[in-house]
Amino acid sequence: MNTLSDAWSWLTSAAHWSGENGIWHRLGEHLWLTALCLVLSCLIALPVALVLGHLGKGGTLAVNISNVGRAVPTFAVLVLLLLTPLGTHGEWPTIIALILFAVPPLLTNAYVGMREVDRDVVRAARGMGMTGRQLLLRVELPLALPLILTGVRIAAVQLVATATLAALAGGGGLGRIITAGFNLASTPQVVAGAVLVAVFALLVEGIFEAVQRLAPQWARGGFG
Repeated sequence: MNTLSDAWSWLTSAAHWSGENGIWHRLGEHLWLTALCLVLSCLIALPVALVLGHLGKGGTLAVNISNVGRAVPTFAVLVLLLLTPLGTHGEWPTIIALILFAVPPLLTNAYVGMREVDRDVVRAARGMGMTGRQLLLRVELPLALPLILTGVRIAAVQLVATATLAALAGGGGLGRIITAGFNLASTPQVVAGAVLVAVFALLVEGIFEAVQRLAPQWARGGFG
């Protein structure tokens, strides 16, 4: 209990919230890194998944290949990237490692969502004379959107938790609070940093849940 109370005291100290090493600054860095990696991951994974899901070809292979990333620890990927010439290019090793980690849930959910669209609806749309592009954008994408958003939510929460690794590569974010706590042998600071990451992840989860609940009914998987 003493550790928890000390961690609470650390969190409630105004001195720890301001300045370059303060919580607000580190939170901003963490948010920026998470958002950047999520956007880049979506730009890479979603177009591929949507096209493959629409065509119904090559998707299983793509999903299986992407899922290899789940078996490889992000930390190991980061270390390997740091040992390459890319390691001298600021936060790019961290960004690439996080993108590789975020792509699998995005690709898998989007592809599965596209393939689970009712085939009768697709055939009816084709019978109405819709082109492949119209079918993808007006029929398949809206119906697959619930699973796509679920994949984005999973990737976002995973990125929030995993972005703490940026501190190990000299980057910013809430992970710097944890590593600083280890360097100072301050268990309360380590616990406080972990709590901040957990709360941030729960907050991101809640925001995405709220977005899905407030979205139009068709975006939640309903009709009418």
